[in-house]
Amino acid sequence: MTNDEKWMSRALELAARAEGSTSPNPLVGAVIVDSGNNVVGEGWHRRAGEAHAEVNALTAAGKGARGATAYVTLEPCCHHGRTGPCCEALLAAGIRRVVIAVGDPNPKIAGNGIRRLREGGVEVTVGVLAKEAARQNEIFLHWITSGRPFVAMKYAMTLDGKIAAASGDSRWITGEAARGYVHRLRNMYDAILVGKNTVLADNPELTCRLAGGHNPLRVILDARLETPLWSKVLHCAEAKTLVVAGENAAADGIAALQNSKGVEVVTLPLCAGRLDLDALLAALSERKITSLLVEGGGEVHGAFLDSGLVDRVYAFVAPRLVGGKHAVTPVSGRGCDRICEGPVLHEVETRQLGSDFMITGRILRE
Repeated sequence: MTNDEKWMSRALELAARAEGSTSPNPLVGAVIVDSGNNVVGEGWHRRAGEAHAEVNALTAAGKGARGATAYVTLEPCCHHGRTGPCCEALLAAGIRRVVIAVGDPNPKIAGNGIRRLREGGVEVTVGVLAKEAARQNEIFLHWITSGRPFVAMKYAMTLDGKIAAASGDSRWITGEAARGYVHRLRNMYDAILVGKNTVLADNPELTCRLAGGHNPLRVILDARLETPLWSKVLHCAEAKTLVVAGENAAADGIAALQNSKGVEVVTLPLCAGRLDLDALLAALSERKITSLLVEGGGEVHGAFLDSGLVDRVYAFVAPRLVGGKHAVTPVSGRGCDRICEGPVLHEVETRQLGSDFMITGRILRE
């Protein structure tokens, strides 16, 4: 590992501390290192509207920033928003060199931050640990470039590919460590989605149980408004709930649901009797939802996958077997006729969580 990689790795660690902060907001970390290779300041962007990572690091460094090198995970901003431009702060502090992991595709920045620093006489290096930084900020980068929420599909299955026994029993497939990791995911994503069948079968709360964690918006797909009024998602006031119904949903049914505190109902067009998922993502975009964690059953997962809307998959695999031809699988839907036509995960990562394994990867589209 080079010296630049060492300090950029530290900046990435700092950026991760802001997971679960208000979106749309990138995860950014910064480290200031003097000519003697000593850290004189560190910082990260805690939440929208507060000082950026570079400013926090410069404040910590004080006069030690003059002649030093700044390591930043995302291209410094060069425009006035809720905070001042970080490029000007770096220049004013006398920073000699800036090392950047990835550029910021935000049209207000998009290379202008790098250009401003170089015009100010600062040496700029771009691309150190770029892959790692892009992975850390994949939600933000996707949102900025597409205007659509980043969609991750999550499920837990047995070694023979079942998410429930034929009876419908599904508790618990994985152990505590894997289930704890799921709450880390809920802390990272703006919204979590299930179908009404999951509500009927499991009556989940769909909240994040991490101490100080962020509760995502709960999205329930329910074309015909069959979610029981006693469901926990309608009465657990810790998080808001968005029920997505078909355009012909009964007005009295909508009114009954919206009588519950924190519950909103939105109606969307139906395509062949199913809710239009493109319209759903557009509705979430209007609400500034930048990321969506889909935790539904096989039909919901299949619908998202068939529509080409899944960006990442999190599969939790438990070393147990269920068997049975009628046991439920994690993805159904239309599927494909040939193996070679199915989506392939790229940049695959694996992690052992207790006796279970988590496999994740990106689905890339041209």
